[in-house]
Amino acid sequence: MPDLGFRILPMPARPPQKLVKALGAMVTAHLSDNMNRMVAGGAALRPMHAGGKLCGPALTVKVAPGDNLMVHKAIDLAAPGDVIVVDAGGVLTTAIIGDIMSSLAEKRGAAGMVIYGAIRDAAEIRSRRFPVYACGVTHRGPYKNGPGEINAPIALDGMVVNPGDIIVGDDDGVVAVPQEHAEEILALAKAQLAKETATLKAIAAGKADRRWVDELLRQRGCDF
Repeated sequence: MPDLGFRILPMPARPPQKLVKALGAMVTAHLSDNMNRMVAGGAALRPMHAGGKLCGPALTVKVAPGDNLMVHKAIDLAAPGDVIVVDAGGVLTTAIIGDIMSSLAEKRGAAGMVIYGAIRDAAEIRSRRFPVYACGVTHRGPYKNGPGEINAPIALDGMVVNPGDIIVGDDDGVVAVPQEHAEEILALAKAQLAKETATLKAIAAGKADRRWVDELLRQRGCDF
C-alpha cells in the first residue's frame, strides 16, 4: 500500500483545443468578471517570464511546502499544451522550480507552469517567453521527499483548480475556468469585450456617456 499522500490519478478528458484557443484570446479580467469576481489565484501570483499569454488544461499537483518530487513526475507526465499547476501552499522560503525544471517542462511541450509558491533562477526564467507564474523568488532550493499528489483538486489562495480546468494567465494574473462552464463563460467574456471596445471608442471620440454615475449616486441617496 502506498504511503498516505503519494497519489497519481489519471488525467480527465482534456477540453477541445478550439475552446482552449478561444479562451486564450480573452483577457483574465473579462473571464474573472464573468465568474462574478469569485475566481482568482491571488494578487501575489505574478508572471515571472519575459511576457506572453498562458492558456491550457490544468495538470494539477499538490506538494508539501518546499518539496518538488511530484512536480518532477508531473513534468514527465505532461502532454503537449498542459499547464502544470502546483499548490505549494504559497510558502516562499524554498523554491519549487528553477531554470532546469522549467526548461524540461518547455521541452516536453507544456504550455506553462503556475507555482503557488516560490521559484529560483529568476533571471533565466525572466529571459524566456515560456510562461511561469509564481508568488515570489528565493535562492533556497527544494527538497525531494514528498508527499504529493497529481491530478487531484487543489486550491491557490482560494481558487479551486480541478484537473482539466482551463488555465488562462496574462499580466493581470491567473484564472481557472471550470471546463463544464467554459463555453458559457467564453460567450459572456466576448460580450463584455464588445461592450468595452465600444466604450473605449466613445471615450476616444469624446462621447462617453457618464450619466450613469450620477444616477447611481442618486439611487444610493447621495445629494450633490
